Amino acid sequence: MISALWTSATGMNSQQTNIDVISNNLANVNTNGFKKAKVNFADLIYTTMREAGTPNAQGAEVPTGIEIGHGSKINSTQKIFTQGDIRNTDSPLDILIEGDGFFRVQLPDGNFAYTRDGSFSQDSTGQVTTSDGYPLDPPITVDQEATEISITSDGMVNLTVDGENVQAGQIQLYRFSNPAGLDSEGRNLYGETIASGEAMAGTPGQQGFGTVVQNFLEMSNVKVVEEMVNMIAAQRAYETNSKSIQASDEMLQTANQLKR
Repeated sequence: MISALWTSATGMNSQQTNIDVISNNLANVNTNGFKKAKVNFADLIYTTMREAGTPNAQGAEVPTGIEIGHGSKINSTQKIFTQGDIRNTDSPLDILIEGDGFFRVQLPDGNFAYTRDGSFSQDSTGQVTTSDGYPLDPPITVDQEATEISITSDGMVNLTVDGENVQAGQIQLYRFSNPAGLDSEGRNLYGETIASGEAMAGTPGQQGFGTVVQNFLEMSNVKVVEEMVNMIAAQRAYETNSKSIQASDEMLQTANQLKR
């Protein structure tokens, strides 16, 4: 009977984490390039009171055993890399990845990070950077005298300088064999891990990479209604586990009063 108390407690803890993940999804519903996460659950160990196939007193084989579970745990939180909604911005350095791939940026410590957030700007030297100042890699610099910026679907950045067309660089995309294994670093950035595999570089629109679209941004792929339904389901599961604790407590109280 006591084990039911702890079993239900594991369920409540699991659902609390589930609510935490759902809350983070909802908090980032307007975050550029954000990818929602889902929780994967796993059951805990079992106490085997009788194994299946054990012979009974008459020597016949018992087809099923007796196993008592001890609750649940969070097995993993998994990022879902489906395409988010698309929004027109009319900003020349807002770039949408339509399809598979990530932009790569260089961090202050020299390491690289990856992002789906294409809201780029230029710093005082004309270098294209994220809103946090991390430069795009390979680097692209916009001439201060440029009057127009044009980006083709294959990532070629063209400038109009003194009436002439000048190429400023080529945007590269990167992808991973297992993007769900990337490390979420915050600030719309992901880090490469052993689980994700090494980054594979490519030209937009070639070899399975997505294309890039200027003047558009990818929004979050969070669906508010879907997350609200998930929240209700998690809340009810949390409530049900708490009822199991109350029922176990009442049964223990009844057992304690038998002697009175």
